[in-house]
Amino acid sequence: MFSLFSKKTPNGLTINGAEQAIKVNSKETILQAALRENVSFPHSCRVGGCAVCKCKLIKGKVKELTESAYLLSKEELAEGYILACQSVPKGDVEIQVVIDANAPSYDVHAISGTVTKQWPLTHDITAIEITLDEDMEYSSGQFANIAFPELSNAVRSYSFATAYSTENKRAVKFFIKHVPNGIFSTIVNSNKLVDKRVIVEGPSGDFYLRESQSDIVCVAGGSGLAPIKALLEQALADNVKRDVTFLFAARQQQDLYCLNEIIEIENKWPAKFRFIPVLSDEPESSNWTGERGYVNGILSQLLTGSEQGYLCGPPVMIDSVVATLNKHSITSDRIFFDKFITSADIVAA
Repeated sequence: MFSLFSKKTPNGLTINGAEQAIKVNSKETILQAALRENVSFPHSCRVGGCAVCKCKLIKGKVKELTESAYLLSKEELAEGYILACQSVPKGDVEIQVVIDANAPSYDVHAISGTVTKQWPLTHDITAIEITLDEDMEYSSGQFANIAFPELSNAVRSYSFATAYSTENKRAVKFFIKHVPNGIFSTIVNSNKLVDKRVIVEGPSGDFYLRESQSDIVCVAGGSGLAPIKALLEQALADNVKRDVTFLFAARQQQDLYCLNEIIEIENKWPAKFRFIPVLSDEPESSNWTGERGYVNGILSQLLTGSEQGYLCGPPVMIDSVVATLNKHSITSDRIFFDKFITSADIVAA
C-alpha cells in the first residue's frame, strides 16, 4: 500500500557514461555520493568556493544549494556546468567530469587520535601534531577534516603540513590559522590541547605534484604554506630534478615561519631552487632587505611561460596569481591550486 511516509528511493548518478549508476541518498550532493563510493572526483573546498568540482550536467535536474554564477563563466553556465559539491539531484542524473587517472585514491576513514604536540608558528598560526589510533595514508598536498568529539558542528578542513612518512603512519601535522569568530581555529590558537582527543577524517583533495619535466612555480600565502611544504618535501624524497621558484606571500616579517625548513629543502634540492619571501605590509623603516609588495609583481619578472603552477592560500591571492600566470601563457590545465576558504569567504561571496 502506498504510504506518505514510505522511504524515498535513492536517485541514480551516472558519471562519464558508466554502466553502473551510483546511489545518491536524500539530501546528498553529487560530490558526497561520489566520494562515498570512492570515486576519484576532483574537489577541494567542498563548500562551493573554488569550482574544482565543476562538472557538466548531461541529463536530469539538480537543486543548487548556493549561487555558482560567480565561480563559473557564462559559457560554462550555458553549457550546463554545475558544482558537484552544491548540487543535490532531484531525480536520476548523468554528468561528465574530467577525472585524473593519476590522482590520489585512498579510502577515506575517520580515525580518532590525540594531540601530542602544539606550538605557535606566528602570532595567528598554531601547529599541532596528532598521533592517530590507526594508520592513515595520504598524498602530500591532500587535506583532512578535523573535529573535537564534543563539537560535531565545528568540523574544519586542513592540509597535511608534512610529507607522508612510511616510518610513522600515525603522526600527522597541521597548521591552524586563527579566523576571527572561527570556533575551531579559536580553540586551537587559544587553548592548551596536548592530550586532547580529536577525530581526523581523510584523506581528501586532489592537490598533488603532477608528473612533468616543466619547471615548478609555487606560491603560498598564510597557512597555505602547509601543502606546498609537504609537496616539496615529498618531491625531494622522490629526487625530483625540476627547477623550482617558490614565493611565500606574507604581510610582515612576523608572519613568516618555517623558514629553516624551507631553506633546508632549498639546500638539498637536486636542481635550481629559488625561495623568495614577499612582504606586502612591512614598515619601510624595518630592517627587511627582501622583496616588498605583492607576489604578482615579483612573479611577472620570473616567469618564462613554460612552468606548472602550484598555489595555496586565500582566494583573493589565488585568483590574482592565476590571472598573472594566464597572462604569461601558462594555461589553466597547468595551474593547480587549493583555495583556503573560511566561512567568512562563503558569506562574502
